[in-house]
Amino acid sequence: MNKPKHRIITIANQKGGVGKTTTAINLATALAAIGENVLIVDLDPQGNASTGLGIDRKDRKLSTYDLLVGSQSVLEVTMPTAVPNLAIAPSTMDLLGVEMEIGRESDRVYRLKKALEAPEASIYDYILVDCPPSFNLLTMNALAAAQSVLVPLQCEFFALEGLSQLLETVEQVRSTINPGLDIQGIVLTMFDSRNNLAQQVVSDVREHLGDKVYHTLIPRNVRVSEAPSYGKPAILYDLKCAGSQAYLQLASEVIQRERQSRAA
Repeated sequence: MNKPKHRIITIANQKGGVGKTTTAINLATALAAIGENVLIVDLDPQGNASTGLGIDRKDRKLSTYDLLVGSQSVLEVTMPTAVPNLAIAPSTMDLLGVEMEIGRESDRVYRLKKALEAPEASIYDYILVDCPPSFNLLTMNALAAAQSVLVPLQCEFFALEGLSQLLETVEQVRSTINPGLDIQGIVLTMFDSRNNLAQQVVSDVREHLGDKVYHTLIPRNVRVSEAPSYGKPAILYDLKCAGSQAYLQLASEVIQRERQSRAA
C-alpha cells in the first residue's frame, strides 16, 4: 500500500502575538516525538521559528527566500534541528524582498506549492508552515500550498472579530487559488482559567464554530514563554510543564483529524 502524501498545514492568523510560532514549534516537536517526520517552513521574515529551534542567524546560508525565488530546492535550504525527526527551512530578512522579486510573476502565489511538490519533500509526513502576522504574498503562498489551515486564537476580547476576517480570507483563497483548502482547526492559546473573560471567549468561539475548535486549550505558561530564549521547544525545555503537556495533547488531536480527513 502506498504511503499517503505528506500533509501540509499552514499556521496562520493576521494578528500578531497569538502564539503562531510557539504553536508551530511545539506542535512540530510533539509530532516528531511520536515518530512522524516533520518539516517546519519558516515564512516569517522575523525568523522566530528558526531562532526558537536554535538555528543561529549566521548559520542560515540559504532560506525560504531562495525557495520562493526558485534558486534552491527544499533539500538545499532545509537544516536539521536538535529535535530528532524535525527539520526546518529557515527564514532570513531577505524574505522582505520577495514581493519585489516575484510580485509580477504569473505563478507568484504558487511558488511554495511547487517547491513542496518536489519529490524530495515526500520524505516528510507533516509540513507545518509558519506565517507572518499579515496577509501578504508570503501568507498567500502558504495558503495556496496547504491542504489545511490551523488558526491559533488568543483568549481575549477581540478574538472573534479577527477570526471572522481570517475565515473570510480562507474562503476567498478556497474559491480562487486553492479549492482543497480546509480549516484543520482553531486552537485557543494563552488561556488563563482564573480569568472570566478568557472563559467567556472559549464559550463564544465554541458556540460559533463548534467542532472546528480543538478540545485542547493551550494555557498561558511561563515555561513556554522562556523556552525560545534557550533555542528550544517548550517540550524539550520542560516536558512536564502544563504548556508542553497541552501541545502533546494538541498533536494527538491534529493526527486524529488528519486521519479522518484522509478517510473522508
